Amino acid sequence: MPEVTTNGDDGDDGLADGIQIDMISADRMEGMRTMEKIRLILDGVHDGNIVILESGLDPEEESKLIEVTMSEINPDGFTGIEIETYPGGESTDNSFLGRIMGKDDTSNKLTVIGPANRIETLHKDETLISTLIKRR
Repeated sequence: MPEVTTNGDDGDDGLADGIQIDMISADRMEGMRTMEKIRLILDGVHDGNIVILESGLDPEEESKLIEVTMSEINPDGFTGIEIETYPGGESTDNSFLGRIMGKDDTSNKLTVIGPANRIETLHKDETLISTLIKRR
């Protein structure tokens, strides 16, 4: 799973805390059961990370994610999640590179999930999700 940390603080370079983005491939999610996917997502979000799913979740998995999230909300800690999905277009290329190059499969969709207190959707339409990610 590729992980990208922007302006991260590893304790040695003195940089300010950054934002970690976990980009999870469709291949990694493919063999997982629903609760394994949800735990992978929520464990990352609980750590303050932004999680990007290459293939998104099906409607039942998304409903279960919301249900589990609601049960874990704590006024003094975890505030919940913000989730936005960008639907795929028409193509036969399922790869992440193919998606970047504009070749999407209708069954694929890119999903961005983050802590509710750190991610704010500014704009969403069929071609763009614009998000503001706040530092802790």
